[in-house]
Parts: sequence; C-alpha cells; structure tokens
Amino acid sequence: MNNDSIFRPALERALSHSLAHLDNLAHNPVAATASLQTLRERLAKPLNEQSLPAEQIVDELVADTAGGILGSAGGRFFGWVIGGSLPAALAADWLTSAWDQNAASYSCGPAEAVIEEVCGAWLKDLLGLPRYASFALTSGCQMAHVTALAAARHALLARRGWQVERDGLFGAPKLRILSSDQFHGSITRATRLLGLGTAAVIGLPANQAGQLDTATLERALLENPDTLTIVLLQAGDLNIGAYDCFADLIPLAHRYEAWVHVDGAFGLWANASAQHRHRLAGVEQADSWTTDGHKWLNVPYDSGFAFVANAQAHRSAMSYEASYITHNDDVREQKDWNPDWSRRGRGVATYAALRQLGREGVAALIDRCCDAAHRIASGIGALPGAELVWAPTINQGLVRFLDPRPGATEHDHDARTDAVTAAVLASGEALFSNTTWRGKRCMRISVCNWQTGARDIARAVAAVEQILRSQNG
Repeated sequence: MNNDSIFRPALERALSHSLAHLDNLAHNPVAATASLQTLRERLAKPLNEQSLPAEQIVDELVADTAGGILGSAGGRFFGWVIGGSLPAALAADWLTSAWDQNAASYSCGPAEAVIEEVCGAWLKDLLGLPRYASFALTSGCQMAHVTALAAARHALLARRGWQVERDGLFGAPKLRILSSDQFHGSITRATRLLGLGTAAVIGLPANQAGQLDTATLERALLENPDTLTIVLLQAGDLNIGAYDCFADLIPLAHRYEAWVHVDGAFGLWANASAQHRHRLAGVEQADSWTTDGHKWLNVPYDSGFAFVANAQAHRSAMSYEASYITHNDDVREQKDWNPDWSRRGRGVATYAALRQLGREGVAALIDRCCDAAHRIASGIGALPGAELVWAPTINQGLVRFLDPRPGATEHDHDARTDAVTAAVLASGEALFSNTTWRGKRCMRISVCNWQTGARDIARAVAAVEQILRSQNG
C-alpha cells in the first residue's frame, strides 16, 4: 500500500466527513438550517490566486455548507419522491468517480459497458418488461422521457415516410400526446426539448380514482383520428400514486395505432412486489416505459432508466457514427441508446444496489415503504384538526389541516395546511412538502427511503401532533 498517495489526504477527509454526515442523520434536523444569505457569505469567496491543499478544500467545503445540506439521505424525509443511497450503491458511486471512465462506449470503459448490459437485463426482469426491449441509463426520468419519446417520434413519423433525424420537424406530420390531466411536468419539458411543443400534450380529465377512463380516452382518440398519437399512461402519479388501467387502455390505444408510453418514475417499481404488482397488470404491452433509480432503488443521483419495445426506433433516434469513433459489434455501445455522449458510469451504482438487495430485498423495500406511508398518513389523519385526504395507494398520501375558527373558509384551511407543514419543517423532526390537489392545499407524504423505520414514523406523527397542540393552545 502506498501511504504517500497524493489522493489519500483528501479522500480520507472526505470519508471522515461523509461518515459523520450519514451517522448523524437520525439526530440532525432534516431541513436546512442555514439561510441563503449565510450560504452565499460562506461560499462566495474571491477565487484564490494560489493553489490550496486538497484536504483543506474538503474541510472548508464541509464547514461552509453546514446547515445547507438536507437530510434527504435519511429516514425522515417525506417531502418529495427522493430516495437515499444504499451502502453498496454509495460505495460503488465513489468507485465510479475514482475510476473516472467515460461510459459512452466499450472502448472508453469496457467493464462499465458490460455492467450496463447486465443492469438492463436485471431491470427488465424485476420490472416485468419484455426481454427484447432496448434500454438506456439516463440522468433521471426527465431524460428517460426524452429518450423514449424520441423513439416514439421516430417510429410514428416513419409511418408517414418522414425521417425526422434527417429532416427535422419543419413541415412534418403533426403529433399529439393524450394523457390524463395528472401528467408530470417532466413530460411538458420533454415536448419542449423534442420540438413537439407543449400544446401537443392534451390533458384529459381523470376520474375520482385519479385514473384515465377508457371512454374518455376513446373519445379523444376519435377526435382527429389521423393525427399521429402517443398515449401517456401513469404508473403512480405524483400526488396520490394512482395507476391507470393498463390492461384496458393499452389495447384500446393500439387499436388506434397509437404509441403507448408509461411514466413509472417511481410506481413502476411496484412490479417487483408480489403484494403490489397487480396494479401494473398489462403494463408490459406498452411501447415504452421510464422510471428512476434515485427514487425507489435508492442509488445516488443521478440515475434514470428508459425502456423501448421497438429497439430499432430507439437506436435510430439516438445513435451516431463517425470514422473517429471506435465501434464494437460484439457489445452494446451505450452512446447508441442515450441522449448524452460523455457520461459517468451510472450502471455501477445500480449494479451494486441490485446485488445488495437481491430480488427479495427489492420487494421488501417496496412493501416497507408502502406500509410506512400508510402508517404516517393514517397516524396524522387521525389527529384532531387533521384530515386524511387520500390514503396511500402505494407510497404517496395526502393530509390536510383544518382551521378551527368558526366560519373558516377553504382559503383558511389552505393557509392552515401550509402553516403546519412549515412548522414541521422548522422543527427539524421531518420534512414534508405541499401540493394543490383538486383545488385544495394538502401536505404530501412520500416515502421511498430504505432507512425509514418505525422510529422515523413515530417521530413524524409526533411532530405534527405537537405542532397542532401548540397552535390550538
């Protein structure tokens, strides 16, 4: 062992600081405690003229960011669908940075290319998707949507003899996206990036269960039936975790020659659970699917996955060849399937996480988070002054807090809900976020961290109970 390694001092300091952060997640506030002004004052130093020791930079970076790091890696973060990092995944991510491979192709990083091949096969198996589907490891579901919808754009326009990668979209046949009105904003951003335009997305009214009805979809398909169509379905929407009925909607969309894309940013993982996979019956019939790794798989940011049944359309939308690019026909070249070229080896952390958990561990993680969400939502909803708006379908629930004053209006209840959520945040005991759902402000409960346990659940409910008592007193 070389004790004189130039890397050792900085990496050892980083290890020490990292362990201090991770080991104290259960004790430290979940929310940030440093103000924006404080963080700017600390971090916005004049750029130094002379070089500084690497270990000094690490120490000062930790000191200057103190209070500005959320406890989202721990078990009391319920604000958005943000997972933590499994130990094996975190360690593998450090190795990814140390190896510093460009995971664009086999020639740049042979081992990482093979790891990515294996990850694709494992993920399709766990998520119940066709073995023949192509896949891409992206920076997140945002770029996974871009990847899958680019494949859809290619395939649909090719039916009309239009080569979009060569000729662009000027003068091309029109495309539309039909979805329930509960679609995520990342879809809107994808249409902007792909040149389809936000007006291409048509939000259809969801039913009381948050789903897209077959009759509603068919009426929309019958309007302008000659328009090339993508049908977007939800596998766990962002507010209540609703699932569209894939077994009914996908065959219907295919009868009208539409491409079906499934947004499963977190909800697609339910297919790994025997207890919850019934919600995804028929999802394998779709044309493309997306999900995140940095949500329910609990790998470090950034990690997303796209899958496409029509591999030719996928590759045609993404690949590029030139004389200076080394190509190996015996292996999957990652750049042929991803929107980015130079990229880190995202598959390494995914590989490590899947090996640490195993098939049974992934299922147990899904089940445990869903149970925790139910316990938190029902526990808070039973408190005086609270209302359970939506019991979790899977790991997403909604609660609301009512203004106790006589004659209180819906606006007053909205303000009360925001105030209670802010007070929980200020307490440091837990972190929830707010959303507006069906015209009402709600506190959103989202659980997808592998560390969330009984103690975290009890602390979160107790924190809300204490705030309600103090405000009512």
